[in-house]
Amino acid sequence: MRFMLMVKATGYYEAGIDGGKELYAARAAFQDHMRAAGILQSSEELLPSASGIRVVFPPGGEAPAMLPGPFSPEQEWIAAYTVIDVETEEDALKWALRMPLPPGQGEHIVEVRRLASTVADTALDARTKALSADLQDHLSLLNS
Repeated sequence: MRFMLMVKATGYYEAGIDGGKELYAARAAFQDHMRAAGILQSSEELLPSASGIRVVFPPGGEAPAMLPGPFSPEQEWIAAYTVIDVETEEDALKWALRMPLPPGQGEHIVEVRRLASTVADTALDARTKALSADLQDHLSLLNS
């Protein structure tokens, strides 16, 4: 199952105050650990919302509006995300609890959300099930 770990931005992050070299080293080590475990699919940091553009699609088919950042805090900024492929939601939560975050910058939130299955995921599941069934058949023949 694929999960996205979303690190919510803080006012410090939006102001361009980073966690320093130690935090970047801890994040790199964390990503290396996930890569070694074979679960890391992608991991990126976003620029503050001041560099973004929000496209708002009103109801009724009207033309979309384009709003430049920065965006208000109520919109729950996202500072970074990591996509992992793990067996269970519990596994995803265990990785989220290990996420390096900057010290001394108030409360931090890491949101864990399962990604919707894609055609590729479904095809992989089908191949895995077929290989498993084939292996079971072979084992049955060997045990006979």
